[in-house]
Amino acid sequence: MPSSSPVRIASVNVNGVRAAFRKGMGEWLEAANIDILAMQEVRAATSDLENLLGPEWDILHDPATAKGRAGVAIVSRAKAHIHRVEFGAEDFDSAGRWLEADYEVGDSIITVVSTYVHSGEDNTPKQVEKYKFLDAMTARLPELAAHSPYAVVLGDLNVGHRELDIKNWKGNRKNAGFLPKERAYFDRFFGPRGEEVECVDGTTGTGLGWVDVGRTWAGEVEGPYTWWSQRGRAFDTDTGWRLDYHVTTPELAATVSDYRVDRAETHDQRWSDHAPVIVDYAI
Repeated sequence: MPSSSPVRIASVNVNGVRAAFRKGMGEWLEAANIDILAMQEVRAATSDLENLLGPEWDILHDPATAKGRAGVAIVSRAKAHIHRVEFGAEDFDSAGRWLEADYEVGDSIITVVSTYVHSGEDNTPKQVEKYKFLDAMTARLPELAAHSPYAVVLGDLNVGHRELDIKNWKGNRKNAGFLPKERAYFDRFFGPRGEEVECVDGTTGTGLGWVDVGRTWAGEVEGPYTWWSQRGRAFDTDTGWRLDYHVTTPELAATVSDYRVDRAETHDQRWSDHAPVIVDYAI
């Protein structure tokens, strides 16, 4: 794809792509002028994506092993150079949760990942699987950085890293999504590369040097949130969580020219319980 203008990359948990299109996702996509879109919780067949998106989009899709669950996709205006789905140990089922693709942008290669981290549930097997996935991410991030200086991991990471990332953080300190052990992974992801990092759970680890574009761009403010519960008036009162990320190499972060959470104006205009996160990269 050409590099004369910024590459616009978006990520959204669609909460079922067929339902999202019934509620207006197609109209949003037509107006958003996106080059590459990462989707999570697709919960559909590749043929469904082809029918919904049409021939003008190049579609990569990794469905979950269990039908109707998870599923990640990357769709783009230009064709992917190569894609990969191998992730974690051989006995670890990451299907529908991790998809990588390389795109040629001018003279550069940008590696794009769409990922959907487990939601988890403390003291259950679901949480064990979540930690396995975060361990696999910890191992994969340095490999991605070595593969390409321009790399971005997009998706619903199902962890609010800091107190600024959850409106009701005090009430969620013992809940999956804001457990200190989960948040410590993100301390290491975003800690200075190669340096010892003091983590929120009291442990120390080695920083991987990746950048949280959303927090870097927004600064030290509450939110901007990307997910709101469907219950009550969470959306209307902006009682949300920032769960959807653009996690980039420092080299790619340096090219960011715009960041926004495309929050619907009203509850009735939503087509997912998550809002798209859109970033322009001036590569």
